[in-house]
Amino acid sequence: MSEERERADNDSPWKEILEAYFPQAMQFFFPQTAALINWERPHEFLDKEFQQIDREAELGRRYADKLVKVWQIQGEEIWLLIHVEIQAKSEDNFAQRMFSYNLRIFDKFAKPAISLAILCDADSTWRPNQYTYNYPDCGLHFRFGTVKLLDYQNRWTELENSDNPFATVVMAHLKTQQTTKQLGERKTWKFSLIRRLYEQGLQERDIRNLYRFIDWVMILPKGLEAEFWQEFKQFEQERTMSYITTGERIGYERGKEEGQQEQAQTLVLRLLQKRVGELPQEVRQQIQGLSLEQLEALGEALLDFSAIADLLNWLQTHQTVSAES
Repeated sequence: MSEERERADNDSPWKEILEAYFPQAMQFFFPQTAALINWERPHEFLDKEFQQIDREAELGRRYADKLVKVWQIQGEEIWLLIHVEIQAKSEDNFAQRMFSYNLRIFDKFAKPAISLAILCDADSTWRPNQYTYNYPDCGLHFRFGTVKLLDYQNRWTELENSDNPFATVVMAHLKTQQTTKQLGERKTWKFSLIRRLYEQGLQERDIRNLYRFIDWVMILPKGLEAEFWQEFKQFEQERTMSYITTGERIGYERGKEEGQQEQAQTLVLRLLQKRVGELPQEVRQQIQGLSLEQLEALGEALLDFSAIADLLNWLQTHQTVSAES
C-alpha cells in the first residue's frame, strides 16, 4: 500500500474532526436529530462502551465510528451511533452491519441507539438505509439515517456560504475524489480551501483542526507539495498572520508521528527475525502496512511467538485490510 493511499484512507482525521466539532456535525448532516438535543448539556463519547460491542475494533477497518451520549431537550438521555463509511467501494452487508451494531448496543446496555451513517464512497447508486426481513409470522424493518457526501456536489454554493466546519470537510473530500488523476488541480483546490479558512476569520485552533483534515485527505506528490508550501508561505506573509505557521507546525507533528511509526517498524521487524527467522517479503510488507498502535500490539505479542505460524495467525486477525486499487 502506498503512503498516499494509506494516508488518504486513514480514519483518524474523521475521528478527530467528529470529536472536535460533534454538535456542528449533527447540525450539518442530521438537523432533525440535532433539533432533539439540548446542546447546552455536555455530550459524552462512549469509547469504552463501543469497544465492548465492536468485535471488529482491532481489524484495521476503514471506517470511523462514534457512540455518543447526549441529552434531549425534554431531559431524557439518548445514545447516538455515528458511523462514517470511508471505504472506496459499496458493501453488500452494510445495512446488516448497521442493524447488528444497533442490536448489540441494545442487548448489552438496554439503550435504543439512534444509528446514523455518513457515506463517503463514489457510487451514486449505493444508498443503504434499512435492514429488513419478512416471514409469514415474523418480520423486521430497521431504518437508519444516512447522508451521501456525493450529493453535495450539486450544493457547492451552499457549502461555500456555510460557516459550519463540516462544509469544509465535505468540500475537501469531494475535491479529493474529483482530482484523483488531476493532482495539479488538487493542489489549487487545497490552497483555495485553506485560504478560505483565513477569509472566514476563524480562530487559530479551528484553522489548525480543519487544516489537519484537509492536509490528510488532499495528498500531493512531493514536487507539488513543495510548490504548495511556497505559495502558502507567501500567502501568510501577505496577510501578516505571524501566529500561523500552522502548516509547518502540523507538518512537523505529522512527520514526528510518521518517524515514530518507521522506528517501530524497524524494531518489530528486527525482533521478529530473531524470534521466528527470516521473514518472506510479503509478510514484511504486511507488517509495514500496520498502524503505529498495531505495531505496538505486535511488539508485545511477538514475545510469545515460537514459529512463523504464530506471526501469520496474528496478522490474519490484526493486519490492516488492503485498500482496493
